[in-house]
Amino acid sequence: MEQKLEELGFNKNQKQNQMKDIKIEKLVLHCGGIDDKLERSVKLLGKITGRKVYIKSSTRRVPEFEISPGKKSGCKVTIRDKNKINELLKRLFSVLDNQILKKQVTENQVCFGIKEYIEVPGLEYDREIGILGFEVMIVFKRKGKRVKFKKIKPGKFPKKQNVTKGEIIDFLNKNFKIKII
Repeated sequence: MEQKLEELGFNKNQKQNQMKDIKIEKLVLHCGGIDDKLERSVKLLGKITGRKVYIKSSTRRVPEFEISPGKKSGCKVTIRDKNKINELLKRLFSVLDNQILKKQVTENQVCFGIKEYIEVPGLEYDREIGILGFEVMIVFKRKGKRVKFKKIKPGKFPKKQNVTKGEIIDFLNKNFKIKII
């Protein structure tokens, strides 16, 4: 049976399907706050990534946090460079002792928070920033995802192409040696 499969061009050691391979699409760091805290958050994210920080405006009214529509209420940085993502993730996972909770892993993404930026290796305390934390979101994808975002004739992206929780956990174990609790 195996000889017949090899004659037809199937190799036992060959990878199964390229379209099932998982990749990190992007890494998003974000931090919330208004007025003074927002300015400090922008400095923090700029210091961590060395990139331009995008400031977000609120679309809803939240009286508890003194937020009204159109008021600047948060900032974020998106990183798509694979080398920069791997380097930054190793530093960020070391803060968490290479462990994350199972509930932080969802379909297509992983989210976790860093309580104080001074815990990140390579970052020193800055008086202008003070003590702040931020959130990290890692978005995963498979090949073919851009089909649904095309402007002309967008294609269908079936649910089976989404990256499941189990696949993300395996990817993190294999590439970053992360334990899921």
